[in-house]
Amino acid sequence: MRSGHGGGCVTPAADVKTLVINERDVSARADQTILEAAREIGVWIPTLCHLDGLGDVGACRMCLVEIKGSHRLQPACATRVEEGMTVTTHSERLEKYRRMTLELLFAERNHVCAVCVANGACELQALAQLHGLDHVQFPYRFPALSVDASHERFSKDHNRCILCTRCVRVCSEVEGARTWDVMGRGGDSQVITDLNQPWGTSETCTSCGKCVQVCPTGALFEKSKVGTLFPKSPEFLTYLSLMRDGRR
Repeated sequence: MRSGHGGGCVTPAADVKTLVINERDVSARADQTILEAAREIGVWIPTLCHLDGLGDVGACRMCLVEIKGSHRLQPACATRVEEGMTVTTHSERLEKYRRMTLELLFAERNHVCAVCVANGACELQALAQLHGLDHVQFPYRFPALSVDASHERFSKDHNRCILCTRCVRVCSEVEGARTWDVMGRGGDSQVITDLNQPWGTSETCTSCGKCVQVCPTGALFEKSKVGTLFPKSPEFLTYLSLMRDGRR
């Protein structure tokens, strides 16, 4: 083991973990998650709350994977690779849980795709189509939720929110405004601006629109821009991350 001038004392070899993903031998950096390691070898795992460039919270549970020796399913986005780990990313059990997660999301709020501004450009809708979701086995809650159109450029529709907290994280981690937060508990939680005041009266919002771009559904949207005609572009986060790391 060799120490550098900056006090580092870890050799490149020590930073590498070897594991098995879907019966394939894989090498990954010790600081990588299972999701990152899987994507590097071309294995796709569904996600909703995860977005490259943002910190992970493992909230949506769509990326659950099986790890040999553990009875509990683990979120791939928030679980670091470990030496000797054996991971399964797709199985009948996982597909069952992912479909159930989607059904619960649709049952929890008022996701009526036909009249949603994100119809055709919604990540939740796309995953539902991918999993063949044509009905929901759980009773719909039909909560009476509001729409906030007080901002000059943007609107917030709580009916479409899946509480992924992408808006909260991008506002805090990237923009640094900390305008967004979560109020309440469980299914009654809501994303709020400042101290739960109308978005248009927020004194901290910079109107940058980053929260709108990363929202996976029609919960946050730009006024007069609808669905596939004006799709969102969350890819800007990856670009910002690369620029900050000096890789471009």
